Amino acid sequence: MEKNLLFSVFPNENFVDLSLYQYGWEHCAPSHSYGPAARNHYLFHYVISGTGLLMSNDSSGRTNTYQIRSGQGFMIFPKQINTYIADETLPWEYAWIEFDGLKVKEALEIAGLTMDSPIYHSNVRDLSAELKNEMLYIAQHSDQSPFHLIGHLYLFLDYLTRSSSSRRLLQGGRMRDFYIKEAISFIEQNFQNDISVEDIAGFCSLNRSYFGKIFRDALGKSPQEFLINYRMSKAAELLKLTELSIGDISNAVGYPSQLHFSRAFKKIHGISPRQWRNENKAVKPNRREPERSPR
Repeated sequence: MEKNLLFSVFPNENFVDLSLYQYGWEHCAPSHSYGPAARNHYLFHYVISGTGLLMSNDSSGRTNTYQIRSGQGFMIFPKQINTYIADETLPWEYAWIEFDGLKVKEALEIAGLTMDSPIYHSNVRDLSAELKNEMLYIAQHSDQSPFHLIGHLYLFLDYLTRSSSSRRLLQGGRMRDFYIKEAISFIEQNFQNDISVEDIAGFCSLNRSYFGKIFRDALGKSPQEFLINYRMSKAAELLKLTELSIGDISNAVGYPSQLHFSRAFKKIHGISPRQWRNENKAVKPNRREPERSPR
């Protein structure tokens, strides 16, 4: 690679099980730092060469410092305050990927990566090399289709879980998984209606408090947070692909009040629906008249 930095934003957020947000590669300058900051999604760095420091909060809010070298990686969790700094004499080169989705929490549990244990170590050199290759492939092929890149993201997660030295097998959870799938199916089919968490829990025949607990345990989000994110993902799709008015889109994703919709959208995407549409509107190909065959 001739450049010192590759950076891309994933163009499609309509993948529920697993989605990309941003990804890239960088050979950092000495003492280059980022933070303190918090992310909205999961962010993984794999260190290709060099070394650096990670300072991140654990589940109790205490800040821990880790020295990380080539062949290792570190996971940053949503809402976790962190800072990372390249070494001043041997600055690191890393690939990084920001992702989220229904499958992520289980994958990280299998890999043994938590806020209290965020450092990736591998005892399987071949698999960790494949993990690095998948991350670099994604960073270098941002022009590929969303389905293509999501496929490589699945391969990345597979190598992450199989190569992690803290890997463990999950026990049970089949009944919980059934309820979660039922809840997600209900949301997918009814997000445009005026539904509440009580409605979703009732559909699953579960107490709201218990339902909320198993949902958060499984996905890392409350049912309300998931419903809002799902609605805003659908809203972004309609803003990009249709000519519907903001008011019509608001109604289409379950918000009779356009004001409430705009506030919710801005909280998730950081900008208003109108501004998001202006920046992301799909360009329609020019229509060409069919060529007439010679007579």
